[in-house]
Parts: sequence; C-alpha cells; structure tokens
Amino acid sequence: MSDFWIFFKVGLNHVLDINGYDHILFLIALTSPYLFKDWKRVLVLISIFTAGHTLSLMLSVFNIVVVKTNVVEFLIPITILITAFYNLFTAGKSAKQNTITFIGFVTLFFGIIHGLGFSNYFKSILSGEAIDKLPSLLEFALGIEVAQVIVVLCVLTLSFVFQTLFRFNKRDFTLIMSAFVLGVVVPLIIENPIWKK
Repeated sequence: MSDFWIFFKVGLNHVLDINGYDHILFLIALTSPYLFKDWKRVLVLISIFTAGHTLSLMLSVFNIVVVKTNVVEFLIPITILITAFYNLFTAGKSAKQNTITFIGFVTLFFGIIHGLGFSNYFKSILSGEAIDKLPSLLEFALGIEVAQVIVVLCVLTLSFVFQTLFRFNKRDFTLIMSAFVLGVVVPLIIENPIWKK
C-alpha cells in the first residue's frame, strides 16, 4: 500500500507543483470555457488527457517511443498556446458546446505530448522490467487525475465567482483566462532553448 501512495503522490505533485505550472496552464485553458453544469464534459476531457499522458509514458517505459527532451519541452507550451487561441476564437459560440469529438481528439494528442515531457524522469525513478512498472504507472495516473480534478474545481469555482459576483458573462471569463494563459506561455515559447540552436 505504501508503494501506491508513493507513485500516487508523484502524480499529484507532477500536476500541482508550482514550479512545473505548464500542466496547470493547460488545464486552465481547457476548463475556462465551461461552467459547473458542464462538469461531466470537463471530467471526460481531463480523463482523455490523463489517458494520453499515461499512454505516452507506457510507450516510453517499453522503449517504443524515445523522444528528444528539448523538442517535447518546446511542444508542451505550443499545446497550451493552441488551446488558449482556440478559446479566443470560439468563446461564446454555441458550436463549442455541441461536440466533444474534435476537442477530445486534440486533448488526447496533447496529453501524449505532455506525457512524453515527463517520460525520461518517470523511467529513471522506476526499477525492474518494463512490465513491473505498469502498476506504478497506473498509480501515478490516478494521482494525475485527482490533481487535475482539483485544478478544474478551482477554475470552475473562479468562473462561478466571476460570473455571479462580478457579473462577467461566460465569454468574457473565457477571454480573460485565455489571455492570461497566453501572457504566461508566450514568453516560455520565446525563451525556449530550442531557438538558440
């Protein structure tokens, strides 16, 4: 049972670590267009993201996929940028609420990219054969999922406060949060070491 908590906490801290806020930024961008009444849709999306994240770690653990860290570290903020820009262009449009398929596929793909960013470290903290690492991987994934639910609840609560107390409409809240995310992520992209090569 103690092993469960070790990897569960690694997953929890992976998302909630303030120094690794890229995961939180992505969740803010993903969640900001939704309200509390959309909680099922949001839960599906973050679970899809966790599935993508876990899939890429699994592929890495079995050495099916090996990636250059600097490329993935560049792609992660790009996924956040795309998500925030998507919000800017679709804020307030009803088509966003009608289908989850497109957003779901993109979220899965982005989850794979984010997982690859953690894959080298994850492999380094596990010992034994690849098949022996699967239980730890699932414990880690559960920690990721719980942490994401915490972040999503915070964003939905913030949305509720802004829309009830400050009379923001959903579109305005989405635009403000997406602009905030862009303001943080654009410098990360500009300052990425990939440009120096």
